[in-house]
Amino acid sequence: MVAAAGRDGRVGRSGGGGQTNDYMQPEEDWDRDLLLDPAWEKQQRKTFTAWCNSHLRKAGTQIENIEEDFRDGLKLMLLLEVISGERLAKPERGKMRVHKISNVNKALDFIASKGVKLVSIGAEGKETKTKPSWCLLSCFCPSLCLSLAEPAHFALFCLSHSWKDGLGFCALIHRHRPELIDYGKLRKDDPLTNLNTAFDVAEKYLDIPKMLDAEDIVGTARPDEKAIMTYVSSFYHAFSGAQKAETAANRICKVLAVNQENEQLMEDYEKLASDLLEWIRRTIPWLENRAPENTMQAMQQKLEDFRDYRRLHKPPKVQEKCQLEINFNTLQTKLRLSNRPAFMPSEGKMVSDINNAWGGLEQAEKGYEEWLLNEIRRLERLDHLAEKFRQKASIHESWTDGKEAMLQQKDYETATLSEIKALLKKHEAFESDLAAHQDRVEQIAAIAQELNELDYYDSPSVNARCQKICDQWDNLGALTQKRREALERTEKLLETIDQLYLEYAKRAAPFNNWMEGAMEDLQDTFIVHTIEEIQGLTTAHEQFKATLPDADKERQAILGIHNEVSKIVQTYHVNMAGTNPYTTITPQEINGKWEHVRQLVPRRDQALMEEHARQQQNERLRKQFGAQANVIGPWIQTKMEVQLFSFSFSFLDSYSHLQKERENVYICTQQPDKKEYFNERLKLFLFDFAFPAVRCAAEQFLLTFMALLPKCPGLHDSLVLQGEAEFARIMSIVDPNRMGVVTFQAFIDFMSRETADTDTADQVMASFKILAGDKNYITVDELRRELPPDQAEYCIARMAPYNGRDAVPGALDYMSFSTALYGESDL
Repeated sequence: MVAAAGRDGRVGRSGGGGQTNDYMQPEEDWDRDLLLDPAWEKQQRKTFTAWCNSHLRKAGTQIENIEEDFRDGLKLMLLLEVISGERLAKPERGKMRVHKISNVNKALDFIASKGVKLVSIGAEGKETKTKPSWCLLSCFCPSLCLSLAEPAHFALFCLSHSWKDGLGFCALIHRHRPELIDYGKLRKDDPLTNLNTAFDVAEKYLDIPKMLDAEDIVGTARPDEKAIMTYVSSFYHAFSGAQKAETAANRICKVLAVNQENEQLMEDYEKLASDLLEWIRRTIPWLENRAPENTMQAMQQKLEDFRDYRRLHKPPKVQEKCQLEINFNTLQTKLRLSNRPAFMPSEGKMVSDINNAWGGLEQAEKGYEEWLLNEIRRLERLDHLAEKFRQKASIHESWTDGKEAMLQQKDYETATLSEIKALLKKHEAFESDLAAHQDRVEQIAAIAQELNELDYYDSPSVNARCQKICDQWDNLGALTQKRREALERTEKLLETIDQLYLEYAKRAAPFNNWMEGAMEDLQDTFIVHTIEEIQGLTTAHEQFKATLPDADKERQAILGIHNEVSKIVQTYHVNMAGTNPYTTITPQEINGKWEHVRQLVPRRDQALMEEHARQQQNERLRKQFGAQANVIGPWIQTKMEVQLFSFSFSFLDSYSHLQKERENVYICTQQPDKKEYFNERLKLFLFDFAFPAVRCAAEQFLLTFMALLPKCPGLHDSLVLQGEAEFARIMSIVDPNRMGVVTFQAFIDFMSRETADTDTADQVMASFKILAGDKNYITVDELRRELPPDQAEYCIARMAPYNGRDAVPGALDYMSFSTALYGESDL
C-alpha cells in the first residue's frame, strides 16, 4: 500500500511500530547537500539518460549526453512526441542559436500546456540539467499506485528511503510477476543483493533498462527521489500490458454474462414496461393543469417544480425507457444469434406502445413549459437585458483600458522614418479595431434605452455607466485623430529631411571627388621641355581658376542643403537619430578641402611662373646653340653623306674626321667666357637634335670634345659625370649589341619613346591605389563613385576578385587589371 505525504510535504518509510526513522532530515538541508554532491549529479544524469533512451529508441534514436543532446531542442521535441503520442509544432532545422532556443521553447510550452509548472527552467537558463526530464516524467507518467504482495506487509512512505533496501523493487515485481522472484527468501539486511536482483530481473525479463546502480543507492544517505521515481515509472509501463490482458478477460466474462442474463432480461422488461406506463399515466394530468397564478413567487415555484421534474423525476424515467429499448433490442439480437424464437411482450407493453405514451407525455410537457415561460418572460427579459448590458460594458471597458495613455504617447518624436511608417501602420490597425468596436458602443446605448423604456429599477446606475462609456468613446476618437495628424506631420518632416539628405549626398560626393582631384592636380609635379608646354599648363590652370566661382556656388548650395536640414530640425524640434545615412562626407570636410584648394591655387601660380621663366631662359640658350650648330652642321653634313645613304654610320670613321677640328675647338675652349656657353650647348645638342647623322656626328664630336676637357678644369667636372652616364644609357638603347652602328630606325624609336607622354602599368596601379585609399584592392562602390559610369562598369566587368588576406566581400584586384592593360598579364 502507498501512504500519503504529511502536512509539511515530506514522506517517510514507517516500520512495524509506525515510528519515523532517525535518518530523516529537513528537506531543504538534503537538497542543499545533494546539489553539492557529484555522485548525486552523476546518478541523476545516468538515470534520466536511460529513461529518455527507453522512449527515444521507439523512434530509432538515443542520446549520449543529456546536457548537450537536448540543447538544440530537436530530440527533446521528439521525446515529447513519443511520450505523449501527439504531434508538436514543426521544429526549426537551422544551426543558429535562435533556432535552438525556438525549438526548446516549443518543447517547454508543450510541457506547460499539460499542466506542469516550470520553475527556473527556460530555453536560455542554466539550471539543473535533469530538471526538464523530471518535468517530462511528472507530466506523462501518472500517479503510480503500486500494490505490493500481501505476505510482504510492505508500506511505502518515501520515494528515497523506502526503496533503499531493495525490498520495494522486489515486492513490486513479485506482486505482478511472482514467478520471477521468491520474495520469502529475501533478507532486509542485504540491500545490495536485493537491489541487484531486482535490477537484473527487470532488465532481463521486463525489458526495463538498468537506470540505477545498487552501490549508489546503498552508499547514499538519501537516494535521489527523482531518479527513483523515474525508474519506478518504467515498471508502471511494463505492467500496463498485464492490466490490458485482465481487461480483455473481463470483457469475455461480460459477453458470457449476457448469455446467462437473457431470461432475466425478459422478466426485467415486463416489470420496467409496467412501471413506466403507470408513471406516464400519473404525470400527464399534472402537466395538463394550466391554472394561472397571480404572483411571481408562485410562478417561480411552479417553474421550480417543473425544473425538479425535469431534473429529478424525468431523467431516471428517460434512462429506464432507453434501457428498456436497449434491453429489448439486445434480447432480440441475442435470441436471434442463438437461434431462439423472438421475445413477444405482453399486450400493451410493446416498444411501440411505450413510445406512443411517451410522445403524449412530451407533448404535454412542451405545452406546460411554454406556458410557464410566457408568464415570466417580462421579468426575465429585464434581468437578461441588465446582465447583457453589464457584460458588454465590462468587455468594452476592458478593451479601452490603457488606450488613452497609448494614444497620448509621444514616441514618434524620437523615431526614425522607418519607425514612423511602422507606427502609422500600427495606428491604422488600431483605427480599424476602433471602428470595429463602434457597434458594441451602439449596442450598449440601445440596451440602456430599452431598460429605461421597461422601467428597470436600477436605471440611474445604468444611465451613468452608459454616459461614461460614450464620453470615453468620444475622447478616444479625438485622441486617435490627433495622434494620426502628429504621425503624418512627423512622417512628412522626416521624408523632407531624408530627401535633403539624399540630395546632399548626391551633390557632395561628386564635389568632394572634384576637390580631391583638384588637390591632386594642384600638388602634382610637372616636367616640361619647351615654353609651349608650360604655356599649355598655364592656360589649363587659368581655365581651372575660372571654374572656381562656379565650384564655390556648388559648395554653398551643398552647405545650404545641410543648413536647411538644421533649420527644419530646430524649427520643428525634430529629434534626429544619427547622421546622414547616405554619405559620410560632412560640411566640415567640404569646407576644409575647399580651403586647401584655395591655398594650393596661388602656390601653383607661383610654380608655373617660375617654370615659365626657366623655359624662357632655356629657349634663349637653345637659339644660341642653334646658331653655333648651323656653323658646324654643313661641314658635318658634307663629311657624312656616304653614311647617310644607308641611314647608319660608323663611330670610328666619324671620329677620324672630327680629329681635324680638335684644334679649332681647343681655341674656343681657351676663352673663359665661353665655358658656360659650351656647357649648355652640348647638353641641348645631345638631347634635342633630331637629324640622325648630325646626332651621331654630335656624339663623335662630344668624344672629341671630352679629350679637350682636361684642359678646361671648370667645364670638365660638370660634363664628365653627366655626359658619360647619359651617353652610356642612350647607347645601350640604340645599340644594345655594341656593334658600333646606330640605324635610322633605332634612332627614330628612341626619340619616339623619349618625347612621347605615355603612361605605364605602375602609374595606373598608383592611380587606382589613390582611389582605393591606399588599399591593395578596390570595391565596386569606390569605382562607381570615382569613375564615370561607363568606365566604372568596364572595370567592374574585367577586374578579377581580390583574394588577399585583407580581402573583403566584393573586393576587386586592380593590380592584375593594370598589368593586363599593358600586356604584362592576361585579363
